[in-house]
Amino acid sequence: MLATATETNIKPILTNLGIKEINDGCSTGTQSFASGETIESYSPVDGKLIAKVTAATAEDYEKVMSAATAAFTSWRMMPAPKRGEIVRQYGDVLREYKADLGALVSYEMGKSLQEGLGEVQEMIDICDFAVGLSRQLHGLTMHSERFKHRMYEQYHPLGVVGIISAFNFPVAVWCWNTALAWICGDVCVWKPSEKTPLCSIACQNLFQKVLKANDLPEGISCIVNGDYKVGQMMTADKRVPLVSATGSIRMGKLVAQDVAARLGKSLLELGGNNAMIITENADLNISIPGIVFGAVGTAGQRCTSTRRVIIHESRYEEVKNALVSAYKQLRIGSPLDENNHVGPLIDTDAVAMYEAALKKVVEEGGNIIVDGEVLSGEGYESGCYVKPAIAEVENTYEIVQHETFAPILYLLKYSTIEEAIDLQNGVVQGLSSAIMTTNLREAERFLSHEGSDCGIANVNIGTSGAEIGGAFGGEKETGGGRESGSDAWKVYMRRQTNTINYSSELPLAQGIKFDF
Repeated sequence: MLATATETNIKPILTNLGIKEINDGCSTGTQSFASGETIESYSPVDGKLIAKVTAATAEDYEKVMSAATAAFTSWRMMPAPKRGEIVRQYGDVLREYKADLGALVSYEMGKSLQEGLGEVQEMIDICDFAVGLSRQLHGLTMHSERFKHRMYEQYHPLGVVGIISAFNFPVAVWCWNTALAWICGDVCVWKPSEKTPLCSIACQNLFQKVLKANDLPEGISCIVNGDYKVGQMMTADKRVPLVSATGSIRMGKLVAQDVAARLGKSLLELGGNNAMIITENADLNISIPGIVFGAVGTAGQRCTSTRRVIIHESRYEEVKNALVSAYKQLRIGSPLDENNHVGPLIDTDAVAMYEAALKKVVEEGGNIIVDGEVLSGEGYESGCYVKPAIAEVENTYEIVQHETFAPILYLLKYSTIEEAIDLQNGVVQGLSSAIMTTNLREAERFLSHEGSDCGIANVNIGTSGAEIGGAFGGEKETGGGRESGSDAWKVYMRRQTNTINYSSELPLAQGIKFDF
């Protein structure tokens, strides 16, 4: 039977993952230390205190950076396939501890147990992808215009890669970045969300097993837990050539400004305001489940969650009625119970944002057709459980233009495919999008140059979720970064053009000659 995290058995799971009642939230691989303030990690599932973490101070951060920069000098010289072997071993460790780590993700973050296990599986999958990539890091050769010259491009490791992750995917997004960065010869310093610090400690503890088994430098993987001040240390640090940050648009703009001020590189995965278009030719047998899963999965706390449904006027009432009926069947409760569909929001601050958003919908003239509510009573003691809501709105509403990290779904009506695409694109975010249609022309129009302006555009599947083989990321104020598959590995390396002269002469540019 799979491990599940409940009040009665969370302690054995924590023990298996090397997590104590009070943890040092700063680690350089094999050494843990921290001397800052205490972070208390409460589960949104039942409101119980799981454990405490001591945050990193500026002095702790310096220790981490010293270890990371020292480790880079040797790690970069290890052949990439040998680095791939280390990542392969980490993937095997994750397989061994998948049940425990998945249960911790579910309990600390609040997503369903299936999703927690699925997130660890994403870590395993990206490790497998990275192992294959370790033998495929490639450049280009080009013909030189000069006699007996050869020209080519190659890629070199960047150095220390800083990773700032969000609470909603407390382990997978880190691994998307770090597995590729390790393969590329980089070392990583991870600043996880202060809302899910224990997940980061578990991941670090598991990687320590690989470090020790292979007698590797401790600074290859480091963590620095803490609030935004710890992240600011990283974004302002010239020793960190690349900062990969996942979070809100507001946070991403601050990161981008700090990193750009020192001419560093940033990889940003920010907000999503994702829409699904339901055309008059849509198959509702797949459309309705796609909408519901996209809107209520992870309690609407995915960057790819479905926020808006743009429905053809001829199908509007049919789709609306089907959604209202489907929402009546949703079961809300502990995500550790596989019979439930919707778990809690991450904390009571998120609940307050949910309530404020619904209030704003009404103030702007929207019509709420499935009422939202904060749930209380037995099973809802944490105060983080809410009912998924549906509202009829206009795309121009201020609240619709913003991303609310909660299960609130907005319905809009359209008459032509051009109007539908304009509505889809009519927000500042550009992460994920989808169209449901059996009409080839509509599908191709959606995917064309005049179609979706998002980084992800799907046909007959929802907006939520992505395979690790494809590059993940979005456009506009989503940040423009790409993680995971395809050629996303290139962002973790620096490109270099090389020219070799194997002749006995030195031809100068523009035919210039010196008389000596």
